[in-house]
Parts: sequence; structure tokens; C-alpha cells
Amino acid sequence: MSAGLDLVVVEGVGASQRELATFIDATVWVQSDFAAAEKRGIARDLAQGVNGDPEETVAFWHEWMAEELRFLDRQRPWERACMVVAGTPPIPLEKDQLAIAPGPL
Repeated sequence: MSAGLDLVVVEGVGASQRELATFIDATVWVQSDFAAAEKRGIARDLAQGVNGDPEETVAFWHEWMAEELRFLDRQRPWERACMVVAGTPPIPLEKDQLAIAPGPL
């Protein structure tokens, strides 16, 4: 941890891997539908102009997701989460609401 800081937030799926568990005080898993995540991710990358043209961006996304799925299968970070947030909830929510549940810990 950085000296003098009360809080350090590390974002990303890989941040809650088993190998780092002794260094982490709390984790949040944001559950998202894979199709919705792909659509949002590709749209974001295209809007930001990263990963090439549309064809290259889709190819990059599919390669990245193949690795991500293998990582998720091995690590299962949601099983160690302190809290689970519905990133693409199947229930209707107001614009400023989140669906939150305690994690399995």
C-alpha cells in the first residue's frame, strides 16, 4: 500500500485474483451479461479510437474475451466478493439505483 493513503482502489477483474487476496481488504464483483458487456466494450473502444478499425476492434474484443473467460473460469472472483452489484440487472431500476447483494463470503 502507498504510504500515507487511507484508501487505494484497484479496478479490474484481475485485481481480485486469489494470489492477491492477502493484500485486499474488500472486493466488489459487478455482474454483467456477456452480450451487453461486449456491445458496450466494442462501442467504447470505437468511440475512443482504440484497437483499430471496427473489424480490428471486434477481433481484439473476441481475443481479449477468450482470455478473460479462461481467467474467470480459473479464478471465480465473484466467489470471494464482499458485495455483488448487478451491472446489467434483469430487474427494472430507476436511473440512479443499483441492485446490490452481499457476496458469498
